[in-house]
Amino acid sequence: MNWITKFIKPKIKSLFKKKTSSSEETLWISCECKNLIYKEDFKSNFYCCTKCGAHHKLSCKDRFKLFFDNSVYEIINTPLPMDDPLNFVDNKKYKDRLSDARKKTGQDDAILIAKGKVKNIDVTVGAQDFRFIGGSFGAASGEAFITGVQHAINNKTPLIFFSCSGGQRMMESSIALMQMTRTTLAINELKKNNLPYIVVLTDPTTGGVTASWGMLGDILIAEPKATIGFAGRRVIQDTVRETLPEEFQTAEYVKDHGGVDLVIERKYLNSTIGTLLSVMLKKSETQAKKETTNAISIDKSLQSAS
Repeated sequence: MNWITKFIKPKIKSLFKKKTSSSEETLWISCECKNLIYKEDFKSNFYCCTKCGAHHKLSCKDRFKLFFDNSVYEIINTPLPMDDPLNFVDNKKYKDRLSDARKKTGQDDAILIAKGKVKNIDVTVGAQDFRFIGGSFGAASGEAFITGVQHAINNKTPLIFFSCSGGQRMMESSIALMQMTRTTLAINELKKNNLPYIVVLTDPTTGGVTASWGMLGDILIAEPKATIGFAGRRVIQDTVRETLPEEFQTAEYVKDHGGVDLVIERKYLNSTIGTLLSVMLKKSETQAKKETTNAISIDKSLQSAS
């Protein structure tokens, strides 16, 4: 190895790295369409590309700021189970992966739960950060999700969840898979209490999240062009041995085939969900009054019969 390979190339790479979009001080954002977007324009456009309309991934806190009325919200503390219960190691220790993800996101795990208002309606909202090990769902995510459901039940608020995940966290093996059952049972309890549950499927929503709580919403909304599916496109294509359509597993394709109810741009989510909640809550209130009236009339009939 000569001095050019050993000293000059690493120096050049380090200098180049400092000038890339990974720097917090950069003024420009690069999109997959190869369009350069001025960062302030990018933020004012709800973190969407001004050219191709691509909806870029958001941190949980950025998601909350865009979604809640006047960007006002309060984070709800959630339990944090023991790290790395299986002492998992592949080419890197799982504990090291968790440490890196926490430094990158400023979160204990992939999910954050918050409370606030949407169109002046009190709501409980959850979101996933894809930067935290691909938004993967493990024990800590399960505890956070169930805490969000319990908060919604205790405070009689609708639950809205923004999914963004590659699926269950395989570093936790069956512990992660078990969260699919736990979250499904939690949603069942939410529905027993007649509380609205809306899921917003963002890019990507795949694997165990799609196979559990992700598709159980009373209303399923997707952001444009979001990837939504269970198995990966190549896995499916190799299994069925047929060429899949170009738009396969996109939000628009899934909607056309009955998988989701609406595809809504990010800037309209607050107003759209606010309208839907006002209708759903009005219906629930009417239904509750009707059930109460029926109970009174039945009671009176029994009294007169006796």
